Amino acid sequence: MNVLLWVVFPYLSIAILVGGLIWRYRYDKFGWTTRSSQMYESAVLRWGSPMFHFGVLMVLVGHIGGLLIPKPWTEAVGITEHTYHLMAVFIGTVAGFCTLIGMAILIARRRLTGPVFAATTKNDKAMYAVLAAVIVLGLWSTLRANVSGPGYDYRETISPWFRSLFYLSPDPKIMAGVPIGFRIHIIAAFALFAFWPFTRLVHAFSAPVGYLTRPYVPYRSRDARSGLRPTRPGWEGPPKLPSKSARRHE
Repeated sequence: MNVLLWVVFPYLSIAILVGGLIWRYRYDKFGWTTRSSQMYESAVLRWGSPMFHFGVLMVLVGHIGGLLIPKPWTEAVGITEHTYHLMAVFIGTVAGFCTLIGMAILIARRRLTGPVFAATTKNDKAMYAVLAAVIVLGLWSTLRANVSGPGYDYRETISPWFRSLFYLSPDPKIMAGVPIGFRIHIIAAFALFAFWPFTRLVHAFSAPVGYLTRPYVPYRSRDARSGLRPTRPGWEGPPKLPSKSARRHE
């Protein structure tokens, strides 16, 4: 079971993530989008979206620093374990709650706004469920171990195991002593990685490089001006020409 959970499952999730992104980019480029619902409602979105994305960004930075940077490296630059622990717990908790509150606002908006809910697919609902599980499990594990408990230094167990995946020599025995909350959180996170390419979360892998240099989109009004024939709605069709009898009468 340890080999299945901490060797086979992570590599399988990573393979699905990479293969799914390649497949989606080649065969579903028009679906590579967030399917934005801003045109349906923007007032609540203006609050929920920045909070959610800020929290996710901070959580991502914290995980990269904690999992990929070895403990001796931070100690070598003068950051003690106690200082790192306080920073990680405080910043991680704030970022986690920002992410959770922002996502709760977005889910409530999606459920209570009719047009937005009508545009919600089953895939979106499943994505929100998995993402919420990952966030809640991470917050619960952190608070339970470091606030109500004696504290847990994941950089001595989880971090070496995670880095060993990239060395192609993972040691599943390291994860045997990890608290159950952290283990469930890791399993849920890898399940999210496998699900990622097939959801709207795929837009996270799009780099908006050309956005800063993209020219402005000009908008021109169609107000009535002197000398111009008034425009007709498309459903009225082209103007009718007078009949021969009418022209003869004129």
